[in-house]
Amino acid sequence: MRFLNGVYKYSLVLLASSAIGYLVACTSQTKVENAAVRGQSASQINKPNVILIFADDISAREFEIYKSSKWSGFRGETVNDPDKLAKTPVLNQIAEQGIYVQNTWAATVCSPSRAMMMTGQYASEHKWWHNKDYGQIKEGNKMRSVRLYETSPLQIGHIAKKAGYKSIWVGKTQMGHSTDHAPYGFDEGVFTPGINYPELSPHTSFGVLAKKINGKRVLYNNDSGDALKEWGYVQQPWYWMPNVQLMNHPNAKSSLEYWPNTKESIKNFGVNSYGPDIELDFIFDFMERQHKANTPFFVYHTTHLGHDAFDYLNPESKDKWPGTPKIKWDGKQYHRTEPNITGSKGNYELNGSVTESGIDTHIEYLDYQIWQYLNKLKEMGIENDTILIFTADNGTSGYGKHVHHKQRGTHVPLVIYAPGAKMTKQGKQPIIASIADIMPTLADITGVNIPNDYPVDGVSLWPYLTTNKNKHRDWIYAYKKDLTLIRGHKVMKDGDDVWWDVSQMPDDLDSFSKIMDWSAVSEAHRSERDKLKSVLPKYDIYHTEHDPVIK
Repeated sequence: MRFLNGVYKYSLVLLASSAIGYLVACTSQTKVENAAVRGQSASQINKPNVILIFADDISAREFEIYKSSKWSGFRGETVNDPDKLAKTPVLNQIAEQGIYVQNTWAATVCSPSRAMMMTGQYASEHKWWHNKDYGQIKEGNKMRSVRLYETSPLQIGHIAKKAGYKSIWVGKTQMGHSTDHAPYGFDEGVFTPGINYPELSPHTSFGVLAKKINGKRVLYNNDSGDALKEWGYVQQPWYWMPNVQLMNHPNAKSSLEYWPNTKESIKNFGVNSYGPDIELDFIFDFMERQHKANTPFFVYHTTHLGHDAFDYLNPESKDKWPGTPKIKWDGKQYHRTEPNITGSKGNYELNGSVTESGIDTHIEYLDYQIWQYLNKLKEMGIENDTILIFTADNGTSGYGKHVHHKQRGTHVPLVIYAPGAKMTKQGKQPIIASIADIMPTLADITGVNIPNDYPVDGVSLWPYLTTNKNKHRDWIYAYKKDLTLIRGHKVMKDGDDVWWDVSQMPDDLDSFSKIMDWSAVSEAHRSERDKLKSVLPKYDIYHTEHDPVIK
Protein backbone atom coordinates (compact mmCIF):
# COMPACT_ATOMS: atom_id res chain seq x y z
CA MET A 1 0.00 0.00 0.00
CA ARG A 2 1.16 3.53 -0.65
CA PHE A 3 0.07 7.14 -0.64
CA LEU A 4 -0.15 8.97 -3.95
CA ASN A 5 -0.56 12.76 -3.77
CA GLY A 6 -2.08 12.51 -0.32
CA VAL A 7 -4.99 10.27 -1.36
CA TYR A 8 -5.04 6.62 -0.36
CA LYS A 9 -3.93 4.48 -3.30
CA TYR A 10 -4.05 0.69 -3.48
CA SER A 11 -1.57 -1.49 -5.31
CA LEU A 12 -3.84 -4.18 -6.71
CA VAL A 13 -3.46 -7.51 -8.48
CA LEU A 14 -6.03 -9.11 -10.77
CA LEU A 15 -8.12 -11.62 -8.83
CA ALA A 16 -9.95 -14.62 -10.29
CA SER A 17 -13.71 -14.85 -9.75
CA SER A 18 -14.41 -16.85 -6.63
CA ALA A 19 -17.02 -19.55 -6.14
CA ILE A 20 -18.99 -17.08 -4.04
CA GLY A 21 -18.90 -14.58 -6.92
CA TYR A 22 -20.17 -17.28 -9.26
CA LEU A 23 -23.10 -18.04 -6.96
CA VAL A 24 -23.93 -14.35 -6.70
CA ALA A 25 -23.89 -14.08 -10.46
CA CYS A 26 -26.15 -17.11 -10.84
CA THR A 27 -28.55 -15.72 -8.26
CA SER A 28 -28.59 -12.36 -10.02
CA GLN A 29 -29.27 -14.07 -13.34
CA THR A 30 -32.24 -15.91 -11.87
CA LYS A 31 -33.62 -12.64 -10.52
CA VAL A 32 -33.16 -10.92 -13.88
CA GLU A 33 -34.84 -13.76 -15.77
CA ASN A 34 -37.78 -13.79 -13.34
CA ALA A 35 -38.03 -10.00 -13.62
CA ALA A 36 -38.11 -10.23 -17.41
CA VAL A 37 -41.04 -12.65 -17.22
CA ARG A 38 -42.94 -10.16 -15.05
CA GLY A 39 -41.98 -7.24 -17.27
CA GLN A 40 -39.68 -5.68 -14.65
CA SER A 41 -36.22 -4.27 -15.19
CA ALA A 42 -33.22 -5.60 -13.29
CA SER A 43 -33.12 -2.34 -11.37
CA GLN A 44 -36.48 -3.11 -9.77
CA ILE A 45 -34.94 -6.16 -8.11
CA ASN A 46 -31.82 -4.42 -6.78
CA LYS A 47 -29.78 -1.27 -7.20
CA PRO A 48 -26.62 -2.03 -9.17
CA ASN A 49 -23.81 0.47 -8.95
CA VAL A 50 -23.04 2.22 -12.23
CA ILE A 51 -19.68 3.48 -13.50
CA LEU A 52 -19.91 5.58 -16.68
CA ILE A 53 -16.52 6.36 -18.26
CA PHE A 54 -16.76 9.10 -20.89
CA ALA A 55 -13.46 9.36 -22.80
CA ASP A 56 -12.46 12.48 -24.70
CA ASP A 57 -11.99 12.75 -28.48
CA ILE A 58 -11.47 9.06 -29.34
CA SER A 59 -12.97 7.44 -32.44
CA ALA A 60 -14.16 3.85 -32.49
CA ARG A 61 -11.44 3.03 -35.03
CA GLU A 62 -8.74 3.53 -32.37
CA PHE A 63 -9.82 0.41 -30.43
CA GLU A 64 -8.75 -3.13 -31.26
CA ILE A 65 -12.26 -4.49 -30.80
CA TYR A 66 -13.51 -2.55 -33.84
CA LYS A 67 -10.88 -4.21 -36.07
CA SER A 68 -10.32 -1.18 -38.28
CA SER A 69 -7.59 -1.46 -40.91
CA LYS A 70 -6.57 2.15 -40.14
CA TRP A 71 -6.25 4.35 -37.04
CA SER A 72 -4.61 7.58 -35.88
CA GLY A 73 -0.89 8.28 -35.70
CA PHE A 74 1.11 11.49 -35.36
CA ARG A 75 -1.27 14.44 -34.82
CA GLY A 76 -4.22 12.28 -35.85
CA GLU A 77 -3.04 11.41 -39.35
CA THR A 78 -4.45 8.14 -40.65
CA VAL A 79 -1.99 5.25 -40.51
CA ASN A 80 -1.91 1.46 -40.53
CA ASP A 81 1.27 1.18 -38.46
CA PRO A 82 0.67 -1.63 -35.92
CA ASP A 83 2.98 0.11 -33.44
CA LYS A 84 0.53 3.04 -33.28
CA LEU A 85 -2.55 0.92 -32.62
CA ALA A 86 -3.31 0.95 -28.89
CA LYS A 87 -3.15 -2.41 -27.11
CA THR A 88 -6.21 -2.84 -24.89
CA PRO A 89 -6.32 -6.38 -23.46
CA VAL A 90 -8.71 -5.53 -20.62
CA LEU A 91 -11.21 -3.59 -22.71
CA ASN A 92 -11.09 -6.34 -25.31
CA GLN A 93 -12.03 -8.91 -22.67
CA ILE A 94 -14.91 -7.01 -21.09
CA ALA A 95 -16.26 -6.09 -24.55
CA GLU A 96 -16.44 -9.77 -25.47
CA GLN A 97 -17.82 -10.83 -22.09
CA GLY A 98 -20.24 -7.90 -22.09
CA ILE A 99 -21.28 -6.15 -25.30
CA TYR A 100 -19.97 -3.52 -27.67
CA VAL A 101 -22.02 -1.70 -30.28
CA GLN A 102 -20.90 -1.57 -33.90
CA ASN A 103 -22.22 1.92 -34.65
CA THR A 104 -22.71 4.43 -31.83
CA TRP A 105 -23.02 8.14 -32.54
CA ALA A 106 -22.21 11.22 -30.53
CA ALA A 107 -22.20 14.80 -31.82
CA THR A 108 -19.12 16.05 -33.68
CA VAL A 109 -17.55 17.94 -30.76
CA CYS A 110 -17.42 18.18 -26.95
CA SER A 111 -20.11 20.51 -25.59
CA PRO A 112 -23.11 19.25 -27.58
CA SER A 113 -22.02 15.63 -26.99
CA ARG A 114 -21.80 16.15 -23.24
CA ALA A 115 -25.19 17.80 -23.31
CA MET A 116 -26.55 14.82 -25.25
CA MET A 117 -25.04 12.37 -22.77
CA MET A 118 -26.31 14.14 -19.67
CA THR A 119 -29.81 14.96 -20.92
CA GLY A 120 -30.70 12.17 -23.34
CA GLN A 121 -31.75 14.92 -25.73
CA TYR A 122 -30.62 16.42 -29.02
CA ALA A 123 -29.86 20.11 -29.51
CA SER A 124 -33.43 20.78 -30.60
CA GLU A 125 -34.26 20.43 -26.90
CA HIS A 126 -31.16 21.40 -24.91
CA LYS A 127 -30.00 24.12 -27.37
CA TRP A 128 -26.27 23.39 -27.20
CA TRP A 129 -25.63 23.33 -30.93
CA HIS A 130 -21.83 23.45 -30.98
CA ASN A 131 -18.88 24.61 -28.91
CA LYS A 132 -19.53 28.32 -28.24
CA ASP A 133 -22.87 28.13 -30.03
CA TYR A 134 -25.55 27.94 -27.36
CA GLY A 135 -29.13 29.10 -27.29
CA GLN A 136 -29.48 32.60 -25.85
CA ILE A 137 -31.83 33.86 -23.14
CA LYS A 138 -32.39 37.34 -21.78
CA GLU A 139 -31.17 38.14 -18.28
CA GLY A 140 -31.93 41.69 -17.27
CA ASN A 141 -30.99 43.85 -20.25
CA LYS A 142 -28.47 41.40 -21.67
CA MET A 143 -28.50 38.12 -23.52
CA ARG A 144 -26.52 35.15 -22.21
CA SER A 145 -25.95 31.52 -23.12
CA VAL A 146 -28.47 29.11 -21.68
CA ARG A 147 -27.31 26.78 -18.95
CA LEU A 148 -27.97 23.13 -19.56
CA TYR A 149 -30.12 22.64 -16.48
CA GLU A 150 -32.41 25.49 -17.63
CA THR A 151 -33.48 23.68 -20.79
CA SER A 152 -33.10 20.14 -19.42
CA PRO A 153 -33.95 19.87 -15.72
CA LEU A 154 -33.84 16.05 -15.69
CA GLN A 155 -30.34 14.69 -16.30
CA ILE A 156 -28.26 11.68 -15.34
CA GLY A 157 -27.25 13.25 -12.04
CA HIS A 158 -30.89 13.87 -11.14
CA ILE A 159 -31.86 10.32 -12.10
CA ALA A 160 -29.21 8.92 -9.75
CA LYS A 161 -30.49 11.14 -6.94
CA LYS A 162 -34.11 10.11 -7.56
CA ALA A 163 -33.06 6.46 -7.37
CA GLY A 164 -31.40 6.93 -3.99
CA TYR A 165 -27.84 6.74 -5.31
CA LYS A 166 -24.88 8.79 -4.20
CA SER A 167 -23.12 10.25 -7.21
CA ILE A 168 -19.78 11.80 -8.13
CA TRP A 169 -18.73 13.68 -11.25
CA VAL A 170 -14.99 13.47 -11.90
CA GLY A 171 -12.84 15.01 -14.63
CA LYS A 172 -13.80 17.40 -17.40
CA THR A 173 -17.19 19.08 -17.11
CA GLN A 174 -17.35 21.21 -20.30
CA MET A 175 -20.20 23.19 -18.79
CA GLY A 176 -18.50 26.40 -19.89
CA HIS A 177 -20.50 29.34 -18.59
CA SER A 178 -22.16 27.31 -15.79
CA THR A 179 -19.87 28.09 -12.87
CA ASP A 180 -22.34 26.61 -10.39
CA HIS A 181 -22.34 22.82 -10.83
CA ALA A 182 -24.69 21.99 -7.97
CA PRO A 183 -27.84 22.17 -10.17
CA TYR A 184 -26.65 19.15 -12.19
CA GLY A 185 -27.65 16.82 -9.38
CA PHE A 186 -24.33 15.27 -8.37
CA ASP A 187 -23.47 14.89 -4.70
CA GLU A 188 -19.73 15.36 -5.15
CA GLY A 189 -17.31 16.52 -7.81
CA VAL A 190 -13.61 16.43 -8.63
CA PHE A 191 -13.06 18.85 -11.48
CA THR A 192 -9.87 18.77 -13.54
CA PRO A 193 -9.47 21.47 -14.68
CA GLY A 194 -11.31 23.50 -12.11
CA ILE A 195 -14.42 25.40 -13.03
CA ASN A 196 -12.84 28.86 -12.52
CA TYR A 197 -11.54 28.63 -16.07
CA PRO A 198 -8.86 29.67 -17.08
CA GLU A 199 -7.74 30.81 -13.61
CA LEU A 200 -4.95 28.63 -12.26
CA SER A 201 -4.98 27.13 -8.80
CA PRO A 202 -2.25 28.28 -6.38
CA HIS A 203 -0.68 24.80 -6.59
CA THR A 204 0.36 24.59 -10.24
CA SER A 205 2.64 26.58 -12.51
CA PHE A 206 1.43 24.73 -15.63
CA GLY A 207 -1.00 26.61 -17.84
CA VAL A 208 -1.35 28.31 -21.20
CA LEU A 209 -2.48 31.87 -20.55
CA ALA A 210 -3.00 34.99 -22.63
CA LYS A 211 -1.70 38.53 -22.32
CA LYS A 212 -1.49 41.57 -24.56
CA ILE A 213 1.85 42.66 -25.97
CA ASN A 214 1.84 45.83 -28.08
CA GLY A 215 -1.92 45.56 -28.33
CA LYS A 216 -1.85 41.97 -29.61
CA ARG A 217 -3.09 38.90 -27.75
CA VAL A 218 -0.24 36.48 -27.12
CA LEU A 219 -0.44 32.99 -25.62
CA TYR A 220 2.39 31.95 -23.35
CA ASN A 221 3.56 28.97 -21.30
CA ASN A 222 3.02 30.10 -17.73
CA ASP A 223 5.60 27.58 -16.50
CA SER A 224 8.49 28.91 -18.57
CA GLY A 225 7.19 32.35 -19.53
CA ASP A 226 7.83 31.61 -23.22
CA ALA A 227 5.46 32.87 -25.90
CA LEU A 228 3.72 30.15 -27.93
CA LYS A 229 3.40 30.67 -31.66
CA GLU A 230 1.90 27.29 -32.58
CA TRP A 231 -0.64 26.76 -29.80
CA GLY A 232 -4.24 27.85 -30.25
CA TYR A 233 -6.07 28.23 -26.92
CA VAL A 234 -5.73 29.01 -23.23
CA GLN A 235 -5.93 26.04 -20.89
CA GLN A 236 -5.53 24.91 -17.36
CA PRO A 237 -3.43 21.75 -16.89
CA TRP A 238 -5.35 18.49 -16.63
CA TYR A 239 -2.60 15.93 -17.05
CA TRP A 240 0.69 16.66 -15.24
CA MET A 241 0.50 18.90 -12.14
CA PRO A 242 -3.21 19.46 -12.79
CA ASN A 243 -5.60 22.15 -11.70
CA VAL A 244 -8.05 20.40 -9.34
CA GLN A 245 -11.17 21.61 -7.53
CA LEU A 246 -13.32 19.55 -5.18
CA MET A 247 -17.08 19.98 -4.88
CA ASN A 248 -18.76 18.92 -1.63
CA HIS A 249 -15.90 16.66 -0.55
CA PRO A 250 -16.42 15.51 3.06
CA ASN A 251 -12.91 16.56 4.10
CA ALA A 252 -13.03 19.97 2.41
CA LYS A 253 -13.65 23.18 4.31
CA SER A 254 -15.99 24.64 1.70
CA SER A 255 -18.37 23.44 -0.99
CA LEU A 256 -15.83 24.28 -3.71
CA GLU A 257 -12.18 24.03 -2.79
CA TYR A 258 -8.84 23.76 -4.56
CA TRP A 259 -6.87 20.56 -4.07
CA PRO A 260 -4.34 19.70 -2.68
CA ASN A 261 -5.87 20.93 0.56
CA THR A 262 -3.98 19.19 3.38
CA LYS A 263 -0.37 19.38 4.57
CA GLU A 264 0.33 15.87 3.30
CA SER A 265 -1.32 16.28 -0.11
CA ILE A 266 0.40 19.66 -0.63
CA LYS A 267 3.75 18.10 0.27
CA ASN A 268 3.28 15.24 -2.22
CA PHE A 269 1.86 17.34 -5.06
CA GLY A 270 4.11 18.44 -7.90
CA VAL A 271 5.29 17.81 -11.43
CA ASN A 272 5.02 14.02 -10.92
CA SER A 273 1.33 14.29 -10.02
CA TYR A 274 -0.78 12.92 -12.88
CA GLY A 275 -4.38 14.04 -13.24
CA PRO A 276 -5.95 10.72 -14.34
CA ASP A 277 -4.35 9.01 -11.32
CA ILE A 278 -5.65 11.69 -8.96
CA GLU A 279 -9.13 11.33 -10.42
CA LEU A 280 -9.15 7.58 -9.84
CA ASP A 281 -7.90 7.98 -6.27
CA PHE A 282 -10.86 10.20 -5.46
CA ILE A 283 -13.28 7.87 -7.25
CA PHE A 284 -12.08 4.84 -5.28
CA ASP A 285 -12.32 6.77 -2.03
CA PHE A 286 -15.92 7.71 -2.95
CA MET A 287 -16.79 4.11 -3.86
CA GLU A 288 -15.42 2.84 -0.56
CA ARG A 289 -17.38 5.38 1.45
CA GLN A 290 -20.66 4.55 -0.28
CA HIS A 291 -20.10 0.80 -0.04
CA LYS A 292 -19.36 1.13 3.66
CA ALA A 293 -22.63 3.07 4.04
CA ASN A 294 -24.49 0.35 2.06
CA THR A 295 -25.52 2.96 -0.52
CA PRO A 296 -25.52 2.35 -4.29
CA PHE A 297 -23.26 4.71 -6.22
CA PHE A 298 -23.09 6.33 -9.64
CA VAL A 299 -19.69 7.41 -10.97
CA TYR A 300 -19.64 9.78 -13.95
CA HIS A 301 -15.96 9.72 -14.94
CA THR A 302 -15.40 12.27 -17.69
CA THR A 303 -11.72 11.54 -18.17
CA HIS A 304 -9.49 13.86 -20.20
CA LEU A 305 -7.60 10.92 -21.67
CA GLY A 306 -7.79 11.25 -25.46
CA HIS A 307 -7.89 15.06 -25.49
CA ASP A 308 -4.97 17.07 -26.77
CA ALA A 309 -3.02 19.32 -24.41
CA PHE A 310 0.06 21.49 -24.38
CA ASP A 311 3.02 19.35 -23.36
CA TYR A 312 4.61 21.23 -20.46
CA LEU A 313 7.14 18.43 -19.98
CA ASN A 314 8.22 18.65 -23.61
CA PRO A 315 7.32 22.15 -24.86
CA GLU A 316 8.93 21.52 -28.26
CA SER A 317 6.65 18.54 -28.98
CA LYS A 318 4.70 18.80 -32.21
CA ASP A 319 2.25 15.98 -31.36
CA LYS A 320 -1.16 16.48 -29.74
CA TRP A 321 -1.07 14.04 -26.83
CA PRO A 322 1.46 14.38 -23.97
CA GLY A 323 2.96 11.16 -22.67
CA THR A 324 1.51 9.20 -19.74
CA PRO A 325 3.22 7.29 -16.92
CA LYS A 326 4.73 4.13 -18.38
CA ILE A 327 2.72 0.93 -17.99
CA LYS A 328 3.30 -2.66 -19.09
CA TRP A 329 0.89 -5.57 -19.53
CA ASP A 330 2.52 -8.94 -18.76
CA GLY A 331 -0.39 -11.06 -20.00
CA LYS A 332 -2.11 -11.14 -16.61
CA GLN A 333 -1.77 -7.74 -15.03
CA TYR A 334 -0.47 -4.22 -15.52
CA HIS A 335 2.70 -2.82 -13.99
CA ARG A 336 3.09 0.95 -13.70
CA THR A 337 6.36 2.86 -13.52
CA GLU A 338 6.26 5.57 -10.87
CA PRO A 339 6.87 8.95 -12.57
CA ASN A 340 10.34 10.35 -11.93
CA ILE A 341 10.32 13.74 -13.61
CA THR A 342 13.00 16.24 -12.62
CA GLY A 343 13.63 19.87 -13.56
CA SER A 344 11.59 23.06 -13.62
CA LYS A 345 10.41 26.03 -15.68
CA GLY A 346 10.06 24.25 -19.01
CA ASN A 347 13.27 22.21 -18.72
CA TYR A 348 12.44 18.68 -17.63
CA GLU A 349 14.04 15.26 -17.67
CA LEU A 350 11.59 12.36 -17.83
CA ASN A 351 14.16 9.75 -16.76
CA GLY A 352 12.52 6.93 -18.67
CA SER A 353 9.29 7.11 -16.65
CA VAL A 354 6.99 8.77 -19.22
CA THR A 355 5.82 7.41 -22.57
CA GLU A 356 6.26 9.06 -25.92
CA SER A 357 3.47 11.29 -27.23
CA GLY A 358 0.51 9.74 -29.02
CA ILE A 359 -3.20 8.94 -28.86
CA ASP A 360 -2.31 5.25 -28.47
CA THR A 361 -0.63 5.91 -25.11
CA HIS A 362 -3.78 7.62 -23.81
CA ILE A 363 -5.97 4.70 -24.87
CA GLU A 364 -3.60 2.23 -23.26
CA TYR A 365 -3.71 4.23 -20.03
CA LEU A 366 -7.51 4.06 -20.21
CA ASP A 367 -7.20 0.29 -20.45
CA TYR A 368 -4.95 0.32 -17.39
CA GLN A 369 -7.51 2.37 -15.48
CA ILE A 370 -10.34 0.03 -16.46
CA TRP A 371 -8.17 -2.80 -15.10
CA GLN A 372 -7.84 -0.82 -11.86
CA TYR A 373 -11.62 -0.38 -11.72
CA LEU A 374 -12.21 -4.12 -12.13
CA ASN A 375 -9.67 -4.93 -9.44
CA LYS A 376 -11.22 -2.45 -7.05
CA LEU A 377 -14.70 -3.87 -7.60
CA LYS A 378 -13.42 -7.40 -6.93
CA GLU A 379 -11.55 -6.28 -3.83
CA MET A 380 -14.78 -4.70 -2.54
CA GLY A 381 -16.80 -7.80 -3.47
CA ILE A 382 -19.17 -5.87 -5.74
CA GLU A 383 -18.01 -6.88 -9.23
CA ASN A 384 -21.36 -8.61 -9.84
CA ASP A 385 -23.32 -5.66 -8.44
CA THR A 386 -21.79 -3.04 -10.74
CA ILE A 387 -22.40 -2.06 -14.35
CA LEU A 388 -19.54 -0.41 -16.26
CA ILE A 389 -20.23 1.65 -19.38
CA PHE A 390 -17.45 3.01 -21.60
CA THR A 391 -17.87 5.45 -24.49
CA ALA A 392 -16.46 8.74 -25.88
CA ASP A 393 -17.74 12.18 -26.82
CA ASN A 394 -16.63 12.51 -30.48
CA GLY A 395 -14.02 11.45 -33.01
CA THR A 396 -10.25 11.72 -32.63
CA SER A 397 -8.62 15.12 -33.06
CA GLY A 398 -7.03 15.35 -36.48
CA TYR A 399 -9.41 12.76 -37.92
CA GLY A 400 -12.95 13.13 -36.64
CA LYS A 401 -13.31 15.95 -34.12
CA HIS A 402 -15.40 18.80 -35.61
CA VAL A 403 -15.83 16.73 -38.79
CA HIS A 404 -19.31 16.28 -40.31
CA HIS A 405 -18.12 14.24 -43.32
CA LYS A 406 -19.62 10.74 -43.27
CA GLN A 407 -19.51 9.57 -39.63
CA ARG A 408 -15.90 10.47 -38.86
CA GLY A 409 -16.86 12.95 -36.16
CA THR A 410 -19.69 10.96 -34.62
CA HIS A 411 -18.58 7.29 -34.58
CA VAL A 412 -17.49 6.45 -31.03
CA PRO A 413 -16.97 3.25 -29.02
CA LEU A 414 -19.64 1.89 -26.68
CA VAL A 415 -18.95 -1.00 -24.31
CA ILE A 416 -21.31 -2.21 -21.57
CA TYR A 417 -20.09 -4.73 -19.02
CA ALA A 418 -22.57 -6.09 -16.48
CA PRO A 419 -21.44 -9.52 -15.25
CA GLY A 420 -24.05 -9.75 -12.49
CA ALA A 421 -26.96 -8.93 -14.79
CA LYS A 422 -26.09 -11.72 -17.25
CA MET A 423 -27.32 -9.87 -20.28
CA THR A 424 -28.96 -11.87 -23.07
CA LYS A 425 -26.50 -10.39 -25.59
CA GLN A 426 -22.75 -10.82 -25.71
CA GLY A 427 -19.90 -9.46 -27.79
CA LYS A 428 -20.31 -7.35 -30.91
CA GLN A 429 -23.83 -6.03 -31.51
CA PRO A 430 -24.80 -5.11 -35.11
CA ILE A 431 -27.10 -2.31 -33.98
CA ILE A 432 -27.05 1.47 -34.11
CA ALA A 433 -27.11 3.50 -30.90
CA SER A 434 -26.68 7.05 -29.64
CA ILE A 435 -24.98 8.35 -26.53
CA ALA A 436 -28.36 9.99 -25.88
CA ASP A 437 -29.51 6.44 -25.10
CA ILE A 438 -27.41 6.33 -21.93
CA MET A 439 -29.73 8.60 -19.94
CA PRO A 440 -32.90 6.45 -20.37
CA THR A 441 -30.76 3.30 -19.99
CA LEU A 442 -29.58 4.61 -16.62
CA ALA A 443 -33.18 5.31 -15.68
CA ASP A 444 -34.11 1.70 -16.46
CA ILE A 445 -31.11 0.31 -14.56
CA THR A 446 -31.85 2.38 -11.46
CA GLY A 447 -35.63 2.01 -11.58
CA VAL A 448 -36.54 5.66 -12.25
CA ASN A 449 -39.58 6.47 -14.36
CA ILE A 450 -39.09 9.39 -16.75
CA PRO A 451 -42.32 11.44 -16.89
CA ASN A 452 -44.30 10.82 -20.04
CA ASP A 453 -44.44 14.53 -20.82
CA TYR A 454 -40.67 15.00 -20.51
CA PRO A 455 -39.06 14.91 -23.99
CA VAL A 456 -36.22 12.38 -24.34
CA ASP A 457 -34.62 11.55 -27.69
CA GLY A 458 -32.60 8.66 -26.34
CA VAL A 459 -33.93 5.10 -26.31
CA SER A 460 -33.05 2.78 -23.43
CA LEU A 461 -30.69 -0.03 -24.39
CA TRP A 462 -31.75 -2.12 -21.41
CA PRO A 463 -34.70 -3.92 -23.06
CA TYR A 464 -32.48 -4.90 -25.99
CA LEU A 465 -29.69 -6.09 -23.68
CA THR A 466 -31.86 -8.14 -21.32
CA THR A 467 -34.55 -9.64 -23.55
CA ASN A 468 -34.79 -11.43 -26.89
CA LYS A 469 -35.22 -8.19 -28.87
CA ASN A 470 -33.06 -8.26 -31.99
CA LYS A 471 -33.19 -4.55 -32.88
CA HIS A 472 -32.59 -1.41 -30.86
CA ARG A 473 -33.13 1.60 -33.12
CA ASP A 474 -34.18 2.35 -36.69
CA TRP A 475 -32.10 5.54 -36.96
CA ILE A 476 -29.62 7.78 -35.15
CA TYR A 477 -29.10 11.52 -35.49
CA ALA A 478 -26.31 14.04 -34.85
CA TYR A 479 -25.63 17.72 -35.44
CA LYS A 480 -23.04 20.46 -35.84
CA LYS A 481 -24.68 23.85 -35.62
CA ASP A 482 -27.16 23.83 -38.52
CA LEU A 483 -25.58 20.81 -40.20
CA THR A 484 -27.40 17.55 -39.59
CA LEU A 485 -26.40 13.91 -39.88
CA ILE A 486 -28.71 10.92 -39.80
CA ARG A 487 -28.34 7.21 -40.57
CA GLY A 488 -30.25 3.99 -40.48
CA HIS A 489 -29.05 0.47 -41.20
CA LYS A 490 -28.71 0.96 -44.96
CA VAL A 491 -28.21 4.65 -45.74
CA MET A 492 -26.66 7.72 -44.12
CA LYS A 493 -26.86 11.46 -44.80
CA ASP A 494 -23.86 13.42 -43.55
CA GLY A 495 -23.53 17.11 -42.74
CA ASP A 496 -22.78 17.95 -46.38
CA ASP A 497 -26.16 16.46 -47.38
CA VAL A 498 -24.34 13.62 -49.15
CA TRP A 499 -25.92 10.17 -48.94
CA TRP A 500 -23.89 7.00 -48.35
CA ASP A 501 -24.56 3.29 -48.50
CA VAL A 502 -23.87 1.95 -44.97
CA SER A 503 -25.36 -1.50 -45.38
CA GLN A 504 -21.82 -2.93 -45.16
CA MET A 505 -19.09 -1.78 -42.79
CA PRO A 506 -15.84 -1.11 -44.71
CA ASP A 507 -12.52 -2.38 -43.37
CA ASP A 508 -11.42 1.11 -42.32
CA LEU A 509 -14.84 1.99 -40.83
CA ASP A 510 -15.00 4.97 -43.19
CA SER A 511 -14.83 4.13 -46.91
CA PHE A 512 -18.57 3.89 -47.50
CA SER A 513 -19.89 4.09 -51.06
CA LYS A 514 -21.46 7.38 -52.07
CA ILE A 515 -24.95 6.98 -53.49
CA MET A 516 -24.92 8.77 -56.86
CA ASP A 517 -27.87 7.02 -58.48
CA TRP A 518 -30.80 6.02 -56.28
CA SER A 519 -32.11 3.72 -59.00
CA ALA A 520 -28.94 1.66 -58.60
CA VAL A 521 -29.66 0.74 -54.97
CA SER A 522 -32.38 -1.44 -53.54
CA GLU A 523 -35.93 -0.43 -52.77
CA ALA A 524 -35.10 -0.96 -49.08
CA HIS A 525 -32.39 1.69 -49.39
CA ARG A 526 -34.82 4.17 -50.96
CA SER A 527 -37.50 3.39 -48.40
CA GLU A 528 -35.12 4.01 -45.51
CA ARG A 529 -33.96 7.27 -47.12
CA ASP A 530 -37.56 8.50 -47.26
CA LYS A 531 -38.11 7.54 -43.63
CA LEU A 532 -34.99 9.42 -42.53
CA LYS A 533 -36.05 12.48 -44.49
CA SER A 534 -39.40 12.44 -42.70
CA VAL A 535 -37.61 12.46 -39.32
CA LEU A 536 -35.35 15.44 -39.98
CA PRO A 537 -37.83 18.38 -39.79
CA LYS A 538 -38.45 17.74 -36.08
CA TYR A 539 -34.79 18.28 -35.26
CA ASP A 540 -33.53 20.66 -37.94
CA ILE A 541 -34.71 23.84 -36.23
CA TYR A 542 -31.39 25.66 -35.79
CA HIS A 543 -32.54 28.69 -37.79
CA THR A 544 -36.12 28.77 -36.56
CA GLU A 545 -35.81 27.76 -32.88
CA HIS A 546 -32.17 28.33 -32.04
CA ASP A 547 -32.96 29.85 -28.65
CA PRO A 548 -35.04 28.27 -25.88
CA VAL A 549 -38.28 29.53 -24.46
CA ILE A 550 -37.74 29.60 -20.69
CA LYS A 551 -40.96 29.92 -18.73
